[in-house]
Amino acid sequence: MVLVPASSPFTFRLRLSRHSFFTSSLSTVLVACASLVGCAAPGAPTPPKPIVPKAVTDLAARQLASSMMLTFTLPKQSVDNEKLAEPPELEIYRAERQPGASGKLTTRLVYSVPSALVNTYLKNGQIEFRDPLEPTALTGQELVYMVRTRASKKRASSDSNIVSVAAMPVPGAPSTFHANVTETAIELTWSAPAQGPAANSIAGYRVYRAELAPGATPPVNISDLSQLKLAVPLELVGPAPAPSFRDTNFTFDVTYIYVVRSVADEQGQPVESADSAPLAVTPKDIFPPAAPQGLVAVIPPPADVSANQQSVARIELSWNISPEPDLAGYWVYRSEQPDIPGQRINNLLLLTPAFRDMTAVQGKRYTYRVSAVDRAGNESSLSSPVSVEVPR
Repeated sequence: MVLVPASSPFTFRLRLSRHSFFTSSLSTVLVACASLVGCAAPGAPTPPKPIVPKAVTDLAARQLASSMMLTFTLPKQSVDNEKLAEPPELEIYRAERQPGASGKLTTRLVYSVPSALVNTYLKNGQIEFRDPLEPTALTGQELVYMVRTRASKKRASSDSNIVSVAAMPVPGAPSTFHANVTETAIELTWSAPAQGPAANSIAGYRVYRAELAPGATPPVNISDLSQLKLAVPLELVGPAPAPSFRDTNFTFDVTYIYVVRSVADEQGQPVESADSAPLAVTPKDIFPPAAPQGLVAVIPPPADVSANQQSVARIELSWNISPEPDLAGYWVYRSEQPDIPGQRINNLLLLTPAFRDMTAVQGKRYTYRVSAVDRAGNESSLSSPVSVEVPR
């Protein structure tokens, strides 16, 4: 055995190595313990909670021609009352049952609408979704609908309320649609459907109207209303028990698009036909006001004039106020021959039913007539004449 002095370099180096090993091992243990303690403190990570929209509660369905129109309000909040960042996806479920059949119905997914397309089904704040039906279903078959919405692939909303509708035979659409514009109404007429599965059960008609946007070109032939730029969408303007309708709520120079639908009564359920051929109408005001009434002429006392000078007299005219709401004013005509209307003697339309003729000459006889003019520029016929002789 060889003894090495304690002061030798080897012994010094050996001691340093043992100290380094001990320090490194201790550090490793401490780090490992710290790691263990750190992992144990917060617990295991949890996945984010999926966003679930509130359930639809106002689902409704009605038959429109050979389709079922579903309407409901789109949820805007989650079940946690958080605002949805974008419209949720739509899932439409349906079940069918033949007339007279019984048993439990199970709905199945028939339509799925992605979030990017949901707004195309929005109308007046509600979703309107049309489900086209096969002709074989239009025999009283029961259709059951349910809706879900989805903001996450992981979980959809709860089921909506359930609606059940019987799909009934559809009446034929009206034909030969015409319009006649009068001063007070757009008069619509059409022909009743001559045939169809529900032709004998026609209970009346429904007239719908849309309004073309200002500046849009009025269509010549309309095949698809969705291609038109509308200021007001198609809306019901009234029922009609017979194949005619008078629309009295209109404005001249506005283009309206009309369609009419037959309505059949099938087992107490109203069923609308498809749209008739659309009809575009742009009413023009070509209707003049009525002729003014009550024209009178009054000659006030003449003014003093110097000798040997022909005096100019004043003639005061007045008449009844015209009742037209679109009245713009009046024209006054004067003639020295009773059977001739003569010439217009006012340069600007009179806003009130009165006029003072300052150009009448003493000793002459004049005949006056008055007309009314509306804001469209239509002039009435002349009033009854009134004649007056200016004394010298």
